[in-house]
Amino acid sequence: MKVIGYIRVSTQGQARDGYSLAYQEDEIKTYCQTHGYTLLRLFKDEGISGAKVDEEALEVDRLGFQEMLEYLSHHEVDYVVTLNTSRLWRSDIVKVLIHREFKKYEVDIRSIEQSQYSIHKKDPSDFLINGLMELLDQYQRLEISLKLGRGRNKKAQQGGYAGGNIALGYKVEKGRKSLVIDHRQAQTVQRVFDIKEQYPSWSLTKIAEKLNEEGHRTKQGKKFSKVQVKRILDRKAFYSGLYRYGEITANGKHQAIL
Repeated sequence: MKVIGYIRVSTQGQARDGYSLAYQEDEIKTYCQTHGYTLLRLFKDEGISGAKVDEEALEVDRLGFQEMLEYLSHHEVDYVVTLNTSRLWRSDIVKVLIHREFKKYEVDIRSIEQSQYSIHKKDPSDFLINGLMELLDQYQRLEISLKLGRGRNKKAQQGGYAGGNIALGYKVEKGRKSLVIDHRQAQTVQRVFDIKEQYPSWSLTKIAEKLNEEGHRTKQGKKFSKVQVKRILDRKAFYSGLYRYGEITANGKHQAIL
């Protein structure tokens, strides 16, 4: 049997689950040797969530996984060997997408910790066991997410930076736990609202084109699109210093741009 291996850890998952890349690789190699499988290649994703998906393209948004699909399109492979199915997916939508891709290339899954798993099996017992294991995995994910959310909410209540993406116009300086204004980016934010006030009938695309003509760029240094413009305009309360911890208030805790 010709097989390929797939290993993945998320940023926190390695410490939480003990499933380091090295551990997964060793388990896959031992499994293949024991079962007489020929391991052709090993693909990996490090620091990537198992629930990450490109919703517009309906694709699993992982580089290692996409490289694996590219390999499958040019090679005959019988199985994808992985430690458990949670290395491949952590949400129902990703599971559906992966099943779709694997069936396209006529390849099945060999899960070391779920010996009866197959994307083709219809046996009720296997369906129940595998389904329960996947539900348990999703439960653990939701439980961890809830705990992290509580910590972030507490930090936000105290006026601190709760993590996540930082809005254009702000930054977190080293050694500080609160947002401060990035004055260069703040000029871009101010310009968005100025253009909107000056030309109220302009579309979001027209505003984006004007910003790009003037040399303004996003936080990632890219040109503006209508999506980024809308995101800024929708955050007017935040940029005006009126938004604090999930509610509109008269005295926002962050320093306002507008």
